[in-house]
Amino acid sequence: MAVEPDPRPLARRHCLVVEDQESVRKWLVDAIRDTFPDMAVSQASTLAEANRWLASQEREGTLPFAMALVDLGLPDGSGIELLRLITARHPGTVAIVATIYDDDAHLFDAIAAGARGYLLKDRDAATLSMLLRRIDAGEPPLSPSIAWRMMQHFQSRPSDNLRDDAGLTPREVEVLTLISAGMTTSEAARKLGLTPHTVTSYIKILYQKLNVQSRAEATLAAVERGLVNSGRPLSRP
Repeated sequence: MAVEPDPRPLARRHCLVVEDQESVRKWLVDAIRDTFPDMAVSQASTLAEANRWLASQEREGTLPFAMALVDLGLPDGSGIELLRLITARHPGTVAIVATIYDDDAHLFDAIAAGARGYLLKDRDAATLSMLLRRIDAGEPPLSPSIAWRMMQHFQSRPSDNLRDDAGLTPREVEVLTLISAGMTTSEAARKLGLTPHTVTSYIKILYQKLNVQSRAEATLAAVERGLVNSGRPLSRP
């Protein structure tokens, strides 16, 4: 299947959907168009087609490239490769995984490759649209079960592996704990008794201290440092 350009050239933003199953691809494309009516959508069914589309965009530079929705299990390779390529060449693009894989290996490999969201293809269109709307609010689109899996991963880490070389304060660790578990800014604010504006300020500080640019990267940094223990913020002297 050739990449299909969207017929609406004046659309403000552009999205690439990469999915090999035609019915699922159509479902994802419809969800994007319903959620973001101003967004044009191009489609690819293989890694090779997606790479050709990227090359044409880089060569022509005619369309803004705002978002990518990427399946991991493609017939000619892994979507992880495409995530790495997008992250390296198009750092402003929001790359989101749409997959059936809910295990730690796929999840954290995708985050390490630059994924800024992780959605399971077991949801209805309304739920998918609701999760995608988080993007315009600056929130990571995460399926609820994926957020719980992240929390379980944190809880399984032994306390003697803790490493904080970023100099985080106790409050910053609390915020990092909650956003890494998939909470939105508003949800974290309610949990901590703070305003959303204050939590947003803490998130900006976390990004600076951890040298990251997205919540997905902040989550990975938290995992690597063991900054979450048994689902509770670390106690500090």
